[in-house]
Amino acid sequence: MSRFFSSKYSNLVPYTPGEQPKDMKYIKLNTNESPFPPSEKAIAAALEEAKKLQLYSDPDCTDLVKEFCEVFGVEKDEVLFTNGSDEILNFAFMAFCDDDTPAIFPETTYGFYPVFAELNHVPYKEIPLREDFTINIEDYFNAGGTVFIANPNAPTGIALTPAEVRAIVENNPDNIVVIDEAYVDFGTESSVPLVKEYDNLVVTQTFSKSRSLAGARLGFGIAKKELIQDMNTIKYSTNPYNVNRMSMAAGLGCLKDEEYTKANCQSIIESRAFAMEELRKLGFEMTDSKANFIFVKHPEYSGAKLQAELKKKGILIRHFSKPALDEYNRITIGTKEQMQALIDAVAELLGR
Repeated sequence: MSRFFSSKYSNLVPYTPGEQPKDMKYIKLNTNESPFPPSEKAIAAALEEAKKLQLYSDPDCTDLVKEFCEVFGVEKDEVLFTNGSDEILNFAFMAFCDDDTPAIFPETTYGFYPVFAELNHVPYKEIPLREDFTINIEDYFNAGGTVFIANPNAPTGIALTPAEVRAIVENNPDNIVVIDEAYVDFGTESSVPLVKEYDNLVVTQTFSKSRSLAGARLGFGIAKKELIQDMNTIKYSTNPYNVNRMSMAAGLGCLKDEEYTKANCQSIIESRAFAMEELRKLGFEMTDSKANFIFVKHPEYSGAKLQAELKKKGILIRHFSKPALDEYNRITIGTKEQMQALIDAVAELLGR
């Protein structure tokens, strides 16, 4: 870093995204992207909007919000669109955490949570998972801070039930609970309906995974209007035009093509079941993932070695060096053909 870099960020360890190598064509199973292209309606809408890029985007996302409310059954003042769900999560850290209100989240979860806490100079507490990587919900009762939980969790893919989420929310009446549902469309029941009941719940989601718009950077938060107003204060104090025209249009196109999204999610769920079954036959152990990825280890083959050897074969998966996760790899679910290529490559490495 330069000698001009502010000392307040001297200890900041930035989030590390999945690698995006350009040296050859890979089967990318490392960054939880969709293997399917965006809806044709999304593409057409984005192309049309590209003709107006000389104009600022609508800061209120009016047309997108209107369609969204019809699909999700919420009111227009109960949703806020952002530049990916990372931005709405950062808004929540900014709006609902401070020196007196720390952030509380699992020790093993989405890697951006501690980064957001450090970036915003927010004290935080990391709660260990159980040995089987599940969350003990009672650890979050009366937490004394703002609770952040990814559901399904990352990188484990393990989900909480709506009843468990409800219990966490009810047992934190004086603090906000943020449920990060980036992977909810692949087999988990959403907590969005609970927003109508509780004034301390924020649910975030993204168009990156199930709606094939990772490159468009479009996310959102749903909460009671007072909480949305709080986060809008942050938005309009940083970047009112945070969602660009083409992403906004693509999101609207996606919402007008929900059948396409549902069909893709079902294909991924089926490919996930196939991959899990085949990997178990090869001796792998894994968590009960409800996401568009699986979290696996092999008793005779280290996680780091598997990641490195598969890369040589043109297949990218994600390895984490954190001690508790070191033997595991996170594998994004691709098409059936991509998963078969993975199985074949792994079988060859194992000499099967």
